[in-house]
Amino acid sequence: MGEEKTNRPMPSTGLSQLRKIVHVDMDAFYASVEQRDDPRLRGRPVVVAWRAERSVVCAASYEARRFGVHSAMPALRAERLCPEAVFLPPDFTRYRAVSVAVRAILARHTALIEPLSLDEAYLDVTENKTGLPTATQVAQTIRRQIRDELHLTASAGVAANKFLAKIASDWRKPDGLFVIRPAEAEAFLTPLEVGRLPGVGRVTARRLADLGIVTVGDLRQCDREFLERSFGRFGARLYEFARGIDHHPVEANRLTKSLSAEDTFERDVPLQATEAAIRRLAERVWTASRNETHATRMARTVVLKLKTREFRIRTRRQTLPAPPPSCEELIHTALALRDRVDASPGQLYRLVGVGLSNFGEPRGPEGHDLLDS
Repeated sequence: MGEEKTNRPMPSTGLSQLRKIVHVDMDAFYASVEQRDDPRLRGRPVVVAWRAERSVVCAASYEARRFGVHSAMPALRAERLCPEAVFLPPDFTRYRAVSVAVRAILARHTALIEPLSLDEAYLDVTENKTGLPTATQVAQTIRRQIRDELHLTASAGVAANKFLAKIASDWRKPDGLFVIRPAEAEAFLTPLEVGRLPGVGRVTARRLADLGIVTVGDLRQCDREFLERSFGRFGARLYEFARGIDHHPVEANRLTKSLSAEDTFERDVPLQATEAAIRRLAERVWTASRNETHATRMARTVVLKLKTREFRIRTRRQTLPAPPPSCEELIHTALALRDRVDASPGQLYRLVGVGLSNFGEPRGPEGHDLLDS
């Protein structure tokens, strides 16, 4: 991989000091833990999911991914795609224990660690504890320690900011390492499809394509004002992503204040047709809440967000006496919130979201809501 130069300013970012960021991402984490702990599962397609009619996939081994199975897919569809797969219910207690061991390895190298979930984290290794001269060597050492001590594999990305490091970690999965040096960022980004950018899902990608924007190079030709008119505040982020800009620092020990998931429909739908999406989104949020590093911090407020075809936001929320005890209870509450929305005849909706907020320690200090009324 070579050693990155640290005496060269980062193009177009305006940073006065070049950061060294590593993004570490465990490979098919839940499924890999299951395969590690049960030799009979090694080499077989493994799907981690609850066996329920509307359940979604939490994780899929790479053997299962070859059949088109991926996380957040309905479990029934995964079973159709790969009938030979071994389906296992998630064991978050075990996954959290392994995650703690991974975190201990990361902490040998830096105190600046920002966990995103049980299986991935950003590290700022501009200054590292071990005295290794480059971020590339830090990433190589971390991956070797995870393999030797935990018998699992991790992929890593190295870059001058979080945005680029996260893209890089996905570039040579599984069990890969990729470095995007500052001088190479523009050439790397230019041919990428816009769908590789954070926050660009299929609906946003289609809107960009309708504007003639298919690659990051196309996006770079657009001025900020045009993108903000077309995509609001996210347009400013697209403008920066196209230029490899991300000024956000690694935030160690950041506590989650809210979790949410949302989906934009292919076609606008009536309120009654949102149930399946609400169930899927609630399960995704429930899984994410079990992934939290600070798992003892439970959320008591359930939030339902709807966006009408006219782009008006409708939000309903309920603060419970205690955190939802199960995924089914979260789904039940989210659907009950939907029943509190005025189902005007003819009103169609383009987006639905489910969230959890009001996170607190067992003694209950309150966070704040991500989804505003």
